[in-house]
Amino acid sequence: MTTQELIVQIKKKKSFLCIGLDVDLEKIPSHLLAAEDPIFEFNKSIIDATHHLCVAFKPNTAFYEAYGIKGWNSLNKTIAYLNNKYPEIFTIADAKRGDIGNTSTMYAKAFFEDLEFDAVTVAPYMGKDSVEPFLAFKSKHTIMLALTSNEGAFDFQTLSVHGHELYKEVLQVSKAWKNSENLMYVVGATKAEYFKEIRKIVPNAFLLVPGIGAQGGNLQDVCKYGLSENIGLLVNSSRGIIYASNEKDFAHKATLKAMELQQQMASILDKKNL
Repeated sequence: MTTQELIVQIKKKKSFLCIGLDVDLEKIPSHLLAAEDPIFEFNKSIIDATHHLCVAFKPNTAFYEAYGIKGWNSLNKTIAYLNNKYPEIFTIADAKRGDIGNTSTMYAKAFFEDLEFDAVTVAPYMGKDSVEPFLAFKSKHTIMLALTSNEGAFDFQTLSVHGHELYKEVLQVSKAWKNSENLMYVVGATKAEYFKEIRKIVPNAFLLVPGIGAQGGNLQDVCKYGLSENIGLLVNSSRGIIYASNEKDFAHKATLKAMELQQQMASILDKKNL
C-alpha cells in the first residue's frame, strides 16, 4: 500500500486509528479456548467488528512467537484474512527487527514477501545498513523506533548527542538514507510534548503513535502537535479495545471502544479541515 492510498482511507473513514492485535490466551474470552485456533478466532472477531472504524491493524509478533509454531500459524492466518477480506487495511508487523544487512534482508522478506504485511517496525540502533534493506521494498513501509512510550526510553533516547537529544539525531540522519521516503517513525503518545520538535525534523512523515488508552496517552495532545498537512498519524490502541470485555460480547464491546476513538478523530479532522 502506498502512502497516498493510506491517506485516502484515512479521509474516507475519518479515522487514523490503528488497532493492536496483541493476543494473550489468558485474557481472551474463555469460550474461545475450545476452538481449534483460539488466537485466530479472537482476531477474526475483532477484525470483523472494527475494520470499518480503523485504517490499520498491528499484530505484535511476540504475542504469536510465544506460542511457537501454532502462534506463527495464527499470525499467518490473521494477515491472510486481512489481506483477502479487507485489502484496504494497512497492516503492520510490530516485530522491532534490525540486524546486519543480509539478516535484515531476510527479516524483510519474511514480513513483506511471505506474510505480505504493508509495514514492519524496526530498531535503528545498528544504523543505516540494518535499516536500508527494509526500505528497498517498493510500496512497503519501515516504521523506525524514534521516541518510545516506555519508562526506559529516557535511558538512551533523550541523551544529548552533538548538542541535541539522540532521538533527534536518529530522525535527522535517517532522512538521508536510501529510499527514506518509505520511512515512518514510532513516537509514543505519552511523550506528546515532544511532537512539536519532532515535526520540525520530519514535518510530513507518518508517525505510529502507541500509548493511547491503557498507557495514558492523550489523543488531543498528540493531534495538537503531531498532525501534518497529510494527517501523518496512525494512533494505536491495543488493550483498551480488544480487551474491552472478556465475555461473549467482546467483539461488540470492542466496536464501541473503537467507535469512541474514531468519533474523536473524525471531530479533530473536521476541525482541521482535513
